[in-house]
Amino acid sequence: MRVLLSPDHVDRGLRRIAGELVERHGGVHELVLIGVRRSGIPIAARLQYWLRQLESVEVPTGSVDITLYRDDVATALPNPRIGPSEVPVSLEGRHLVLVDDVSYTGRTTRAAIDALMDYGRPKSIRLAVLIDRDGRELPIQPDYFVRQAEIAEDERIDLVSDDKGLSMVVQPRTAPSVPPPTP
Repeated sequence: MRVLLSPDHVDRGLRRIAGELVERHGGVHELVLIGVRRSGIPIAARLQYWLRQLESVEVPTGSVDITLYRDDVATALPNPRIGPSEVPVSLEGRHLVLVDDVSYTGRTTRAAIDALMDYGRPKSIRLAVLIDRDGRELPIQPDYFVRQAEIAEDERIDLVSDDKGLSMVVQPRTAPSVPPPTP
């Protein structure tokens, strides 16, 4: 296992992204953060923290489960585990920031956008991730990322949480899964 982003790097990157969001939108009053279930949720919570530090405003933050919106749901998920989606406010006319751990093929992001359209039509949708990984299959890329990385096909990237914070690690695809942290 090798560390791609330490807890310090994650926090520094999310603090930078928070500043870029404030600049781009002239504040945070129309922002909504939505973490892709499961790994995007603790990252969205940490991004919400940095936005609150900058603007002294609590940005509405929720989550989306993409299980039934995946394009491989019929073949890859014979017994899908569906979790809750929590959208705290109407998305109509809001600037939505979709938050996830890794941008890879683009398929997760496409599924998340499809799922969120059931909640209304936002003014804009931006994608924020910790790692922008090579390997696009769809023309979807993050607007905000902490680091770009080229990872071998037989490796995966996991979000890890410990008493020091959130970090991103690379390990063999065959390694036991690390359960995503809860915020």
